[in-house]
Amino acid sequence: MALLEGIRFHQKDGMVFKIPDYQIENLMKNLLLTLSLVTVGACMLPSCVAKKKYIAARNANADLIRRNDALNTEVTNLRDTVRRLSGSMDILKSVYDMTSSELSNSKEQIMDQQRRLQQLQSLITAQQRNTEALRKKIADALVGFNTNELTVTMKNGKVYVSMQESLLFPSGSAVVNQKGKDALAKVAGVLNTNADINVEVEGHTDSVPIKTTLYPDNWALSVARATAISRVLIKDYSVTPTRIKASGRSQYEPVATNESVTGRAQNRRTEIILEPKLDELMQLIRGATPTATNK
Repeated sequence: MALLEGIRFHQKDGMVFKIPDYQIENLMKNLLLTLSLVTVGACMLPSCVAKKKYIAARNANADLIRRNDALNTEVTNLRDTVRRLSGSMDILKSVYDMTSSELSNSKEQIMDQQRRLQQLQSLITAQQRNTEALRKKIADALVGFNTNELTVTMKNGKVYVSMQESLLFPSGSAVVNQKGKDALAKVAGVLNTNADINVEVEGHTDSVPIKTTLYPDNWALSVARATAISRVLIKDYSVTPTRIKASGRSQYEPVATNESVTGRAQNRRTEIILEPKLDELMQLIRGATPTATNK
């Protein structure tokens, strides 16, 4: 109140003036308003600063949370990628192991095939040598006979002893004559000292038809001649029967033309076909281990 009393009176130029009450009221209102504003401003200033810091901190925290979530997502994705890659690695390892095993087996199979091919080639070479040696033995044994009576050749790994009708039989007959038996005795001598030789006897005729009581056609004559030769080898010269096969070819495997006398004479023949046994060769082809034999 002392303050108000001081404000009521105003001195100027030695004179004292009284200030009206309404002006004092207005002055006090303004003073109070000013003080209130100052006080409120003073109170709000720290509060505003703190709020800004809080908002900034909250935004920073939210950003950190977002970044953390993003990193967690990335970590999860990376773990999934690692798991997929691990699975792929397992698959690749399985494929690698399987391929390595197959390659190893393939190498062993190739080496085994190479060994078998070498064995096969060795046996074929030996077979060729044996066949040539057999041809020479037969040729040497039959050296006393004329080439127009018989020939000794090698064909398809076999030795062919081709004996003409004139050496073995009378015309139209299947009875072996003595000169023919002499030739067969030479062949039997080689066969009996070489037990590993198979024997085929084939009868052949020309194309001139035959029709007799004994031989109604050339089939019958060719078969009869083949079996007659086989009987001589077996009964007269002790060749083992199980080694011999006999067959007739009639006129259907000629070696010359049937249009000439000379050609027909060449076609009327009996062939003794000799072949070294192929047991070892067949065993190897079938995949078995060849059994060693003495040559």
